[in-house]
Amino acid sequence: MTLTLRYAARSDVGLVRSSNQDSAYAGPHLLVVADGMGGHAGGDVASRLAINALAPLDRSEHGPEQALADLEHTVERARQDLVRASEADPDLVGMGTTVTALLHTGSTLAMAHLGDSRAYLLRDGRLSQVTVDHTFVQHLVDTGRISPDEAEHHPQRNVVMRVLGDFDVDLTPDMSVREARAGDRWLLCSDGLSGFVTPEQLTEVLADSETADEAADLLITLAMTASSTDNITVVVADVVDSGEEAVPAADSEVQVVGAAATGELPPLADPHPDDADPAATAMDPDDDDLDDEDAEDDDVRPRRRGRPWLTTLVVLALLGGAAYGVWAAYGWTQQQYYVGVADGEVAVFQGIPASAGPLTLSTAIELTGTPVDELPDYWANQLDGSIRASSEADARERAERLIAEAQPEPEVTPSVSPTPATSPSPKSSPKTADEQPAADETSPGPTGKGRNNEGSSE
Repeated sequence: MTLTLRYAARSDVGLVRSSNQDSAYAGPHLLVVADGMGGHAGGDVASRLAINALAPLDRSEHGPEQALADLEHTVERARQDLVRASEADPDLVGMGTTVTALLHTGSTLAMAHLGDSRAYLLRDGRLSQVTVDHTFVQHLVDTGRISPDEAEHHPQRNVVMRVLGDFDVDLTPDMSVREARAGDRWLLCSDGLSGFVTPEQLTEVLADSETADEAADLLITLAMTASSTDNITVVVADVVDSGEEAVPAADSEVQVVGAAATGELPPLADPHPDDADPAATAMDPDDDDLDDEDAEDDDVRPRRRGRPWLTTLVVLALLGGAAYGVWAAYGWTQQQYYVGVADGEVAVFQGIPASAGPLTLSTAIELTGTPVDELPDYWANQLDGSIRASSEADARERAERLIAEAQPEPEVTPSVSPTPATSPSPKSSPKTADEQPAADETSPGPTGKGRNNEGSSE
Protein backbone atom coordinates (compact mmCIF):
# COMPACT_ATOMS: atom_id res chain seq x y z
CA MET A 1 0.00 0.00 0.00
CA THR A 2 1.32 3.45 -0.96
CA LEU A 3 -0.15 6.26 1.13
CA THR A 4 -0.17 9.81 -0.18
CA LEU A 5 -1.75 13.11 0.85
CA ARG A 6 -4.45 15.09 -0.95
CA TYR A 7 -4.54 18.54 0.63
CA ALA A 8 -5.85 22.10 0.52
CA ALA A 9 -4.66 25.22 2.37
CA ARG A 10 -6.71 28.38 2.89
CA SER A 11 -6.17 31.60 4.86
CA ASP A 12 -8.28 34.72 5.31
CA VAL A 13 -7.62 37.95 7.20
CA GLY A 14 -11.11 37.69 8.74
CA LEU A 15 -13.72 40.29 9.54
CA VAL A 16 -11.84 42.41 12.08
CA ARG A 17 -8.06 42.31 11.66
CA SER A 18 -6.32 44.66 9.23
CA SER A 19 -3.49 42.24 8.40
CA ASN A 20 -3.01 38.50 8.24
CA GLN A 21 -0.46 37.15 10.73
CA ASP A 22 -1.26 33.51 9.97
CA SER A 23 0.73 31.36 7.55
CA ALA A 24 0.26 27.82 6.26
CA TYR A 25 2.06 25.33 4.05
CA ALA A 26 0.72 22.19 2.39
CA GLY A 27 2.87 19.88 0.29
CA PRO A 28 3.14 16.18 -0.61
CA HIS A 29 4.98 15.37 2.64
CA LEU A 30 4.53 18.37 4.94
CA LEU A 31 1.57 20.24 6.47
CA VAL A 32 2.07 23.32 8.69
CA VAL A 33 -0.08 26.02 10.31
CA ALA A 34 1.63 28.95 12.07
CA ASP A 35 -0.35 31.67 13.85
CA GLY A 36 1.72 34.81 14.49
CA MET A 37 1.23 36.22 17.96
CA GLY A 38 -1.56 38.77 17.79
CA GLY A 39 -0.81 42.11 19.38
CA HIS A 40 2.95 41.56 19.19
CA ALA A 41 5.35 43.20 16.75
CA GLY A 42 6.11 41.10 13.73
CA GLY A 43 3.55 38.32 14.17
CA ASP A 44 3.36 37.94 10.40
CA VAL A 45 7.17 37.87 10.18
CA ALA A 46 7.34 35.16 12.85
CA SER A 47 4.89 32.86 11.08
CA ARG A 48 6.62 33.51 7.75
CA LEU A 49 10.01 32.56 9.21
CA ALA A 50 8.58 29.38 10.70
CA ILE A 51 7.16 28.27 7.35
CA ASN A 52 10.40 29.14 5.57
CA ALA A 53 12.45 27.04 8.00
CA LEU A 54 10.11 24.03 7.83
CA ALA A 55 9.45 24.03 4.07
CA PRO A 56 12.71 22.20 3.14
CA LEU A 57 11.42 19.16 5.04
CA ASP A 58 8.86 18.58 2.28
CA ARG A 59 10.70 15.68 0.67
CA SER A 60 10.53 11.89 0.79
CA GLU A 61 14.03 11.09 2.07
CA HIS A 62 13.03 10.86 5.75
CA GLY A 63 12.94 7.41 7.30
CA PRO A 64 10.22 6.65 9.87
CA GLU A 65 12.71 6.96 12.73
CA GLN A 66 14.47 10.01 11.34
CA ALA A 67 11.35 12.07 10.54
CA LEU A 68 10.64 12.99 14.17
CA ALA A 69 14.24 14.03 14.82
CA ASP A 70 14.36 16.06 11.58
CA LEU A 71 11.14 17.84 12.50
CA GLU A 72 12.28 18.70 16.03
CA HIS A 73 15.66 19.92 14.77
CA THR A 74 13.99 22.15 12.16
CA VAL A 75 11.58 23.69 14.68
CA GLU A 76 14.62 24.66 16.76
CA ARG A 77 16.20 26.14 13.64
CA ALA A 78 13.05 28.22 13.13
CA ARG A 79 13.34 29.53 16.69
CA GLN A 80 16.93 30.55 16.03
CA ASP A 81 15.79 32.37 12.90
CA LEU A 82 13.33 34.40 14.99
CA VAL A 83 16.12 35.31 17.40
CA ARG A 84 18.44 36.37 14.57
CA ALA A 85 15.71 38.42 12.89
CA SER A 86 14.90 40.35 16.08
CA GLU A 87 18.62 40.97 16.64
CA ALA A 88 18.85 42.48 13.16
CA ASP A 89 15.67 44.57 13.58
CA PRO A 90 14.79 45.76 17.11
CA ASP A 91 11.25 46.52 15.97
CA LEU A 92 10.63 42.78 15.77
CA VAL A 93 11.58 42.05 19.38
CA GLY A 94 8.80 40.12 21.13
CA MET A 95 7.45 38.38 18.04
CA GLY A 96 6.29 34.79 18.24
CA THR A 97 4.18 32.17 16.48
CA THR A 98 2.42 28.91 17.08
CA VAL A 99 3.53 25.88 15.09
CA THR A 100 1.52 22.76 14.33
CA ALA A 101 3.23 20.55 11.74
CA LEU A 102 2.79 17.06 10.29
CA LEU A 103 5.61 15.36 8.36
CA HIS A 104 4.46 12.34 6.34
CA THR A 105 6.73 9.40 5.67
CA GLY A 106 5.54 5.92 4.73
CA SER A 107 2.70 4.91 7.04
CA THR A 108 3.49 7.41 9.80
CA LEU A 109 3.08 11.11 10.54
CA ALA A 110 5.59 12.90 12.75
CA MET A 111 4.00 15.81 14.63
CA ALA A 112 5.40 18.94 16.29
CA HIS A 113 3.12 21.28 18.24
CA LEU A 114 3.58 24.59 20.06
CA GLY A 115 0.79 27.01 21.00
CA ASP A 116 -2.97 26.99 20.54
CA SER A 117 -3.30 26.15 16.87
CA ARG A 118 -4.89 22.70 16.63
CA ALA A 119 -4.76 19.41 14.78
CA TYR A 120 -7.93 17.32 14.44
CA LEU A 121 -8.32 13.81 13.05
CA LEU A 122 -11.54 12.55 11.44
CA ARG A 123 -11.42 8.76 11.42
CA ASP A 124 -14.43 6.51 10.74
CA GLY A 125 -16.74 9.52 11.05
CA ARG A 126 -15.47 10.50 14.50
CA LEU A 127 -13.55 13.74 15.09
CA SER A 128 -10.88 13.91 17.80
CA GLN A 129 -8.62 16.77 18.83
CA VAL A 130 -5.07 15.44 18.63
CA THR A 131 -3.16 18.41 20.06
CA VAL A 132 -3.42 20.03 23.50
CA ASP A 133 -3.57 23.83 23.69
CA HIS A 134 -0.57 25.41 25.39
CA THR A 135 -2.69 28.09 27.06
CA PHE A 136 -3.24 29.33 30.59
CA VAL A 137 -6.89 28.26 30.46
CA GLN A 138 -5.98 24.74 29.34
CA HIS A 139 -3.62 24.58 32.31
CA LEU A 140 -6.56 25.45 34.57
CA VAL A 141 -8.59 22.66 32.96
CA ASP A 142 -5.76 20.14 33.33
CA THR A 143 -5.38 20.98 37.03
CA GLY A 144 -9.13 20.69 37.64
CA ARG A 145 -9.68 24.35 38.50
CA ILE A 146 -12.25 24.96 35.78
CA SER A 147 -14.32 22.74 33.50
CA PRO A 148 -13.86 22.48 29.72
CA ASP A 149 -17.19 24.29 29.27
CA GLU A 150 -15.98 27.18 31.45
CA ALA A 151 -12.75 27.32 29.45
CA GLU A 152 -14.69 28.06 26.25
CA HIS A 153 -15.79 31.44 27.65
CA HIS A 154 -12.90 32.25 30.00
CA PRO A 155 -11.65 35.85 29.52
CA GLN A 156 -8.02 34.63 29.40
CA ARG A 157 -8.57 31.76 26.98
CA ASN A 158 -6.23 33.36 24.41
CA VAL A 159 -3.24 33.68 26.74
CA VAL A 160 -0.65 31.32 25.23
CA MET A 161 2.04 29.88 27.52
CA ARG A 162 4.25 28.12 24.97
CA VAL A 163 5.06 29.49 21.52
CA LEU A 164 7.95 29.68 19.12
CA GLY A 165 9.53 33.03 20.01
CA ASP A 166 12.65 35.15 19.91
CA PHE A 167 13.20 34.98 23.68
CA ASP A 168 15.96 33.04 25.37
CA VAL A 169 13.70 30.47 27.02
CA ASP A 170 13.89 27.17 25.16
CA LEU A 171 10.33 25.82 25.03
CA THR A 172 10.39 22.29 23.66
CA PRO A 173 7.47 21.44 21.36
CA ASP A 174 5.22 18.45 21.88
CA MET A 175 6.64 15.73 19.61
CA SER A 176 4.77 12.56 18.66
CA VAL A 177 4.37 9.95 15.92
CA ARG A 178 0.91 9.16 14.52
CA GLU A 179 -0.33 6.38 12.30
CA ALA A 180 -1.22 7.33 8.74
CA ARG A 181 -4.28 5.34 7.72
CA ALA A 182 -6.08 5.44 4.37
CA GLY A 183 -9.41 7.21 4.75
CA ASP A 184 -8.23 9.59 7.49
CA ARG A 185 -8.89 13.29 7.10
CA TRP A 186 -6.68 15.74 9.01
CA LEU A 187 -7.45 19.35 9.89
CA LEU A 188 -4.78 21.82 11.01
CA CYS A 189 -6.14 25.26 11.90
CA SER A 190 -5.52 28.49 13.76
CA ASP A 191 -7.80 29.55 16.60
CA GLY A 192 -9.62 31.87 14.21
CA LEU A 193 -11.51 28.70 13.25
CA SER A 194 -11.44 26.49 16.36
CA GLY A 195 -12.28 29.40 18.68
CA PHE A 196 -15.55 30.19 16.90
CA VAL A 197 -16.80 26.97 15.30
CA THR A 198 -17.99 24.08 17.46
CA PRO A 199 -16.56 20.55 17.19
CA GLU A 200 -19.98 19.36 16.01
CA GLN A 201 -19.90 21.82 13.10
CA LEU A 202 -16.32 20.84 12.25
CA THR A 203 -17.33 17.18 12.19
CA GLU A 204 -20.28 17.86 9.91
CA VAL A 205 -18.23 19.79 7.37
CA LEU A 206 -15.27 17.39 7.36
CA ALA A 207 -17.49 14.31 7.12
CA ASP A 208 -19.79 15.61 4.40
CA SER A 209 -17.28 17.33 2.08
CA GLU A 210 -16.24 15.33 -0.95
CA THR A 211 -12.72 16.79 -1.25
CA ALA A 212 -10.17 18.57 0.89
CA ASP A 213 -10.67 21.73 -1.21
CA GLU A 214 -14.40 21.75 -0.57
CA ALA A 215 -13.90 21.20 3.16
CA ALA A 216 -11.32 23.99 3.42
CA ASP A 217 -13.56 26.48 1.59
CA LEU A 218 -16.57 25.62 3.76
CA LEU A 219 -14.59 25.92 6.99
CA ILE A 220 -13.38 29.41 6.09
CA THR A 221 -16.94 30.44 5.23
CA LEU A 222 -18.29 28.89 8.43
CA ALA A 223 -15.80 30.80 10.58
CA MET A 224 -16.72 34.04 8.81
CA THR A 225 -20.41 33.29 9.37
CA ALA A 226 -19.68 32.73 13.06
CA SER A 227 -18.23 36.28 13.18
CA SER A 228 -14.66 35.19 13.85
CA THR A 229 -12.63 38.11 15.14
CA ASP A 230 -9.24 36.61 14.22
CA ASN A 231 -7.32 35.55 11.13
CA ILE A 232 -8.62 32.20 9.86
CA THR A 233 -6.27 29.55 8.47
CA VAL A 234 -6.95 25.89 7.68
CA VAL A 235 -5.14 22.96 6.11
CA VAL A 236 -7.24 19.91 5.25
CA ALA A 237 -5.48 16.72 4.14
CA ASP A 238 -6.79 13.30 3.14
CA VAL A 239 -4.66 10.19 3.52
CA VAL A 240 -5.32 8.06 0.42
CA ASP A 241 -4.03 4.80 -0.97
CA SER A 242 -2.61 5.67 -4.36
CA GLY A 243 -1.54 2.08 -5.12
CA GLU A 244 1.29 1.87 -7.58
CA GLU A 245 0.11 4.87 -9.61
CA ALA A 246 2.10 8.05 -9.57
CA VAL A 247 0.59 11.02 -7.75
CA PRO A 248 -1.01 13.44 -10.25
CA ALA A 249 0.96 16.66 -10.59
CA ALA A 250 -2.07 18.77 -9.61
CA ASP A 251 -2.21 17.02 -6.25
CA SER A 252 1.49 17.46 -5.53
CA GLU A 253 1.72 21.23 -6.02
CA VAL A 254 2.86 23.11 -2.94
CA GLN A 255 0.33 25.54 -1.44
CA VAL A 256 1.60 28.45 0.66
CA VAL A 257 -1.03 30.84 2.06
CA GLY A 258 -1.28 33.75 4.46
CA ALA A 259 1.65 35.96 5.42
CA ALA A 260 4.18 33.46 4.08
CA ALA A 261 2.76 33.87 0.58
CA THR A 262 2.81 37.66 0.50
CA GLY A 263 5.77 39.12 2.39
CA GLU A 264 9.52 39.07 2.13
CA LEU A 265 11.78 37.44 4.70
CA PRO A 266 13.66 39.83 7.00
CA PRO A 267 17.47 39.80 7.15
CA LEU A 268 19.04 37.64 9.85
CA ALA A 269 21.82 38.94 12.08
CA ASP A 270 23.78 35.69 11.76
CA PRO A 271 22.54 33.52 8.86
CA HIS A 272 22.82 29.77 9.12
CA PRO A 273 25.94 28.34 7.49
CA ASP A 274 23.79 25.85 5.62
CA ASP A 275 21.46 28.45 4.09
CA ALA A 276 23.05 27.65 0.72
CA ASP A 277 21.55 24.17 0.93
CA PRO A 278 19.44 23.65 -2.20
CA ALA A 279 16.66 22.29 -0.01
CA ALA A 280 16.25 25.78 1.43
CA THR A 281 14.59 26.84 -1.82
CA ALA A 282 11.70 24.42 -1.31
CA MET A 283 9.24 27.30 -0.96
CA ASP A 284 9.94 28.34 -4.58
CA PRO A 285 9.38 25.09 -6.51
CA ASP A 286 7.91 26.91 -9.50
CA ASP A 287 10.80 29.33 -10.03
CA ASP A 288 11.37 29.18 -13.79
CA ASP A 289 14.33 31.56 -13.91
CA LEU A 290 17.60 30.09 -15.18
CA ASP A 291 21.01 31.01 -13.84
CA ASP A 292 23.20 33.22 -15.99
CA GLU A 293 25.61 30.38 -16.57
CA ASP A 294 22.81 28.36 -18.12
CA ALA A 295 21.73 31.09 -20.51
CA GLU A 296 23.79 29.59 -23.31
CA ASP A 297 21.57 26.51 -23.17
CA ASP A 298 18.39 28.46 -23.86
CA ASP A 299 18.23 27.16 -27.43
CA VAL A 300 18.25 23.59 -26.13
CA ARG A 301 16.21 24.04 -22.98
CA PRO A 302 13.74 26.90 -23.60
CA ARG A 303 11.85 28.53 -20.76
CA ARG A 304 8.34 27.29 -20.11
CA ARG A 305 5.71 29.69 -21.34
CA GLY A 306 2.60 30.67 -19.44
CA ARG A 307 -0.81 29.32 -20.34
CA PRO A 308 -3.40 32.12 -20.11
CA TRP A 309 -6.30 29.74 -20.71
CA LEU A 310 -5.17 27.57 -17.81
CA THR A 311 -5.03 30.59 -15.52
CA THR A 312 -8.55 31.52 -16.56
CA LEU A 313 -9.82 28.03 -15.79
CA VAL A 314 -8.17 28.06 -12.37
CA VAL A 315 -9.71 31.44 -11.53
CA LEU A 316 -13.15 30.27 -12.62
CA ALA A 317 -12.78 27.09 -10.60
CA LEU A 318 -11.79 29.06 -7.51
CA LEU A 319 -14.73 31.41 -7.93
CA GLY A 320 -17.08 28.47 -8.40
CA GLY A 321 -15.72 26.74 -5.31
CA ALA A 322 -16.04 29.90 -3.24
CA ALA A 323 -19.62 30.43 -4.44
CA TYR A 324 -20.52 26.85 -3.54
CA GLY A 325 -18.91 27.25 -0.13
CA VAL A 326 -20.91 30.39 0.59
CA TRP A 327 -24.13 28.72 -0.58
CA ALA A 328 -23.53 25.65 1.59
CA ALA A 329 -22.68 27.73 4.65
CA TYR A 330 -25.81 29.85 4.15
CA GLY A 331 -27.90 26.69 3.84
CA TRP A 332 -26.56 25.52 7.18
CA THR A 333 -27.47 28.81 8.87
CA GLN A 334 -31.06 28.44 7.70
CA GLN A 335 -31.35 25.18 9.62
CA GLN A 336 -30.72 27.02 12.91
CA TYR A 337 -33.30 28.69 15.20
CA TYR A 338 -33.21 31.05 18.18
CA VAL A 339 -35.40 33.35 20.29
CA GLY A 340 -34.88 37.08 19.95
CA VAL A 341 -36.64 40.43 19.45
CA ALA A 342 -38.53 41.65 16.37
CA ASP A 343 -40.65 44.82 16.22
CA GLY A 344 -40.35 45.15 19.99
CA GLU A 345 -41.83 41.69 20.62
CA VAL A 346 -40.43 38.33 21.68
CA ALA A 347 -40.02 36.42 18.41
CA VAL A 348 -38.84 33.10 16.99
CA PHE A 349 -36.08 33.43 14.37
CA GLN A 350 -34.81 31.12 11.65
CA GLY A 351 -31.07 31.46 11.00
CA ILE A 352 -28.27 32.83 13.20
CA PRO A 353 -27.96 36.29 14.80
CA ALA A 354 -25.28 37.55 12.42
CA SER A 355 -24.78 39.15 9.04
CA ALA A 356 -22.31 38.74 6.19
CA GLY A 357 -21.91 42.14 4.55
CA PRO A 358 -25.34 43.29 3.36
CA LEU A 359 -26.83 39.80 3.88
CA THR A 360 -28.75 39.21 7.13
CA LEU A 361 -28.56 35.57 8.16
CA SER A 362 -31.80 35.38 10.17
CA THR A 363 -35.54 36.03 9.69
CA ALA A 364 -38.31 36.40 12.26
CA ILE A 365 -40.84 33.66 11.51
CA GLU A 366 -43.22 34.16 14.44
CA LEU A 367 -44.12 37.08 16.72
CA THR A 368 -45.43 35.98 20.11
CA GLY A 369 -47.36 39.18 20.82
CA THR A 370 -45.49 39.75 24.09
CA PRO A 371 -43.81 43.18 24.15
CA VAL A 372 -40.26 43.12 25.43
CA ASP A 373 -40.98 46.26 27.47
CA GLU A 374 -43.31 44.21 29.65
CA LEU A 375 -40.54 41.82 30.65
CA PRO A 376 -38.19 42.40 33.58
CA ASP A 377 -34.76 43.66 32.52
CA TYR A 378 -33.11 40.34 33.37
CA TRP A 379 -35.32 38.40 30.96
CA ALA A 380 -35.19 41.08 28.27
CA ASN A 381 -31.39 40.91 28.31
CA GLN A 382 -31.53 37.22 27.44
CA LEU A 383 -33.05 38.05 24.06
CA ASP A 384 -29.75 38.92 22.39
CA GLY A 385 -29.61 35.84 20.17
CA SER A 386 -28.04 33.59 22.80
CA ILE A 387 -31.18 31.49 23.32
CA ARG A 388 -30.43 28.91 20.64
CA ALA A 389 -32.78 26.05 19.78
CA SER A 390 -32.41 22.71 18.06
CA SER A 391 -35.52 23.08 15.90
CA GLU A 392 -38.41 25.41 15.10
CA ALA A 393 -40.65 23.62 17.59
CA ASP A 394 -37.96 23.84 20.25
CA ALA A 395 -37.60 27.58 19.62
CA ARG A 396 -41.36 28.12 20.05
CA GLU A 397 -41.33 26.11 23.27
CA ARG A 398 -38.39 28.11 24.62
CA ALA A 399 -40.15 31.38 23.80
CA GLU A 400 -43.32 30.26 25.59
CA ARG A 401 -41.36 29.09 28.60
CA LEU A 402 -39.40 32.35 28.81
CA ILE A 403 -42.61 34.40 28.67
CA ALA A 404 -44.24 32.24 31.33
CA GLU A 405 -41.26 32.40 33.66
CA ALA A 406 -40.88 36.14 33.18
CA GLN A 407 -44.45 36.93 34.22
CA PRO A 408 -44.66 38.22 37.80
CA GLU A 409 -46.46 35.95 40.20
CA PRO A 410 -49.93 37.29 41.18
CA GLU A 411 -50.06 38.97 44.56
CA VAL A 412 -52.01 36.96 47.13
CA THR A 413 -54.06 39.10 49.53
CA PRO A 414 -53.99 37.43 52.99
CA SER A 415 -57.45 36.54 54.21
CA VAL A 416 -58.53 38.17 57.49
CA SER A 417 -60.25 35.87 59.98
CA PRO A 418 -63.43 37.41 61.36
CA THR A 419 -63.10 38.74 64.91
CA PRO A 420 -65.36 36.82 67.30
CA ALA A 421 -68.26 38.90 68.51
CA THR A 422 -67.96 39.96 72.10
CA SER A 423 -70.64 40.92 74.52
CA PRO A 424 -70.92 44.60 75.20
CA SER A 425 -71.25 43.70 78.86
CA PRO A 426 -68.00 43.48 80.81
CA LYS A 427 -69.40 40.42 82.42
CA SER A 428 -69.91 37.36 80.25
CA SER A 429 -71.71 34.28 81.11
CA PRO A 430 -69.53 31.40 82.25
CA LYS A 431 -68.50 28.86 79.56
CA THR A 432 -69.73 25.35 79.63
CA ALA A 433 -67.33 22.44 79.70
CA ASP A 434 -67.68 21.93 75.95
CA GLU A 435 -66.63 25.52 75.35
CA GLN A 436 -63.50 25.36 77.50
CA PRO A 437 -60.17 25.45 75.54
CA ALA A 438 -58.63 22.07 74.91
CA ALA A 439 -55.54 21.17 76.95
CA ASP A 440 -53.28 21.07 73.87
CA GLU A 441 -54.29 24.52 72.57
CA THR A 442 -51.71 27.29 72.54
CA SER A 443 -53.60 29.28 75.14
CA PRO A 444 -51.83 29.33 78.49
CA GLY A 445 -52.55 26.30 80.68
CA PRO A 446 -52.30 25.86 84.41
CA THR A 447 -48.51 26.35 84.26
CA GLY A 448 -48.86 29.64 82.44
CA LYS A 449 -46.98 28.23 79.27
CA GLY A 450 -48.34 27.50 75.81
CA ARG A 451 -48.16 24.17 73.88
CA ASN A 452 -44.98 25.04 72.20
CA ASN A 453 -43.10 25.95 75.36
CA GLU A 454 -40.83 23.51 77.07
CA GLY A 455 -42.67 23.96 80.42
CA SER A 456 -45.94 22.50 79.11
CA SER A 457 -47.70 20.14 81.49
CA GLU A 458 -47.86 16.49 80.60
